[in-house]
Amino acid sequence: MLNQPAKPHAQSTRGTRSLPLPWTNAYGLARTLLALGTAGTLALSSTDTLFRPVATMGTYPLCHGITASGAFCLVPHGQFTLLRWVLVAVLLVVASGWRPRWTALPHAYISFSVFSGIAIGDGGDQLTWILSLLLALVGLGDSRRWHWQQPSPGPVPGRVWVLLGVSAWVMARLQMAFVYFQAGIAKLPHAEWADGSAMYYWMNNPSFGAPGWLRPVTDAVVGSPVGVVALTWVPVALEVALAAALLIPQRWRWWLLVPGLGFHLAIAVVMGLWSFALAMWAGLFLLLVPLGHSFPALRREVQPAASDEHRAAPPRTESGDYGSDRTCAPTDFDQACPSLASQFVDQAIAPRSPG
Repeated sequence: MLNQPAKPHAQSTRGTRSLPLPWTNAYGLARTLLALGTAGTLALSSTDTLFRPVATMGTYPLCHGITASGAFCLVPHGQFTLLRWVLVAVLLVVASGWRPRWTALPHAYISFSVFSGIAIGDGGDQLTWILSLLLALVGLGDSRRWHWQQPSPGPVPGRVWVLLGVSAWVMARLQMAFVYFQAGIAKLPHAEWADGSAMYYWMNNPSFGAPGWLRPVTDAVVGSPVGVVALTWVPVALEVALAAALLIPQRWRWWLLVPGLGFHLAIAVVMGLWSFALAMWAGLFLLLVPLGHSFPALRREVQPAASDEHRAAPPRTESGDYGSDRTCAPTDFDQACPSLASQFVDQAIAPRSPG
């Protein structure tokens, strides 16, 4: 075997894939959901509710260490209401999808300011900050006017921006997989989750239990042994399945999307955690939708400029199967390690639709 002649160069690149561009309306939808969640928190909560003393912690915003760079630490307390509405206006611009390259960093900064500055923050605010920071790395390379548009015809953006955007999206996927892994596995050592009775106590919790108008339905479900066990164990099974989503073919990931969206809708309706639901919906799209996929119903076509009418469109590559109209060419890593690169793209980044 050591004396065999080297294979032709064409053989060394067999099985490689071109990376799909991340700038599609799928990532845009995630940005919109994150921005709407934070905007809702600021718009629908009073200043006195958001910024108040917390036992053993002090009065929020605390403005210690890195949190002192948050927006609410840079203005007097008397200006918090005005600042709230300014931030809401900026978030609505982000949610509209206008100029993602310009709004990416402001979005991440506002998410950080809210998470670090308010007294009633929850896991949704923390996740929003993390995901908006990662999506800012995608947005910095996004030259579209609206994040609902298809990429305009023309040269492929710089490879650095493509690599940065793809890497950030992959990191968001890993973050979501870890969130669901921790949420599912952390419940198992507790007796109430193991014996199937946990949701009985949650449904009757005075702070997070079902609202009065829903109590006839929830009381009937948790009053039944089969109902309460199903209501307790099905969410755990779904969370574990979502944690393992990156390990299964894409065709099965699509099947997890609707149950995942419905799961967080149910939490929002029962517990009132709507900003948390919006953050988790955004994370679900990033986790389960193929990188480079574009939803036809949300697609907004680009009208080419007059100077572009006679410009030849770049050729499509075989990665069009991933859902992207334009891709970045194979890198030196692809050519040096074709098998490894192919497996990485197929499994973690942009698996083919057939699975």
